[in-house]
Amino acid sequence: MSERIKVVLDAMGGDFAPVETIKGACMALKESDKIELFLVGQEDKMKEELKKYNDVDRERVKLVQASEVIGFDEHPVEAIRNKKDSSLVVGMKLLKKGHADAFVSAGSTGAILVGGQLLVGRLKGVERSPLAPLIPTVKGQTLLIDCGANMDSKPTNLVQYAQMGSIYMKNIVGVDNPKVAIVNVGAEEEKGNKLVKETFPLLKECKDINFIGSIETKELPEGVADVVVCDAFVGNVILKLYEGLGKTFLGLMKEAIYKNTKSKIGGALLKNSLKDSLKNFNVNASDVGGAPMLGLKGLVIKSHGSSDSVEIKNAILQCIEFSENKINDKIGEAIGKKENED
Repeated sequence: MSERIKVVLDAMGGDFAPVETIKGACMALKESDKIELFLVGQEDKMKEELKKYNDVDRERVKLVQASEVIGFDEHPVEAIRNKKDSSLVVGMKLLKKGHADAFVSAGSTGAILVGGQLLVGRLKGVERSPLAPLIPTVKGQTLLIDCGANMDSKPTNLVQYAQMGSIYMKNIVGVDNPKVAIVNVGAEEEKGNKLVKETFPLLKECKDINFIGSIETKELPEGVADVVVCDAFVGNVILKLYEGLGKTFLGLMKEAIYKNTKSKIGGALLKNSLKDSLKNFNVNASDVGGAPMLGLKGLVIKSHGSSDSVEIKNAILQCIEFSENKINDKIGEAIGKKENED
């Protein structure tokens, strides 16, 4: 078979590490023979967890010792600088040195974002590397970019986000000619803050994206656009609101269904219809596996801090498609082409 994809897993990253991370790694190994794994963390703890999975192909697993762990409450830059033997830093350095194709972690978001920029490094011509999660819509999925990496962005940054997001949606999600929109407070071109007003004409002029104009946040769940561009402050607010509303809505629905006998009967009758109606909106973190940082020299996937084994498994498997479709090469080519035109 062709050469396997080498993935580094931060085995100590996340609320439930190393139990869920090791379990997810073993699930991924069983599901696909296309990967090899570097499990980075405290070796004694990783070995103890691996004892539970004797049916795993250990020829495709390499343990890498890292004595330290970066906590969620630590300052990202200081943690990266001071904890050089942490699972996150050791793992990212494996990626940087070319020993692996991808890095996956459910650890500190801040540390992952800083490490991606400082340790892994950006592709030539890429100004900023955005975090790009897929969010559910009634039509399927929309890529929200940036969602946490760059709180203060420039217009040229947002143009590159649009280019990178379009490449990702076309090659990974399979959307032909992805529709790109910029988050705004109205549809009119003259609306918005300084960043949006300056970015809008640049997106209109960008020939390698399908720019459809501004989008209001109320339109996001409708799936009006395939790629939604914004700075990380706005993107993070949208993402957190999405998560909060989803949990609240489901909680209220369950409360209403189990309120009394009649509502329970009604809920049972509606169950299949509700499933059919909500199936397109049922894209969650476990299904996707995590959000990629685009524009880096290697793939970095950030999984949710509370990831279970299924999400870890899917994050690892996501690396296969990313590598096989040569997303980094395509991003580098697109950004380089734009630079030459300018």
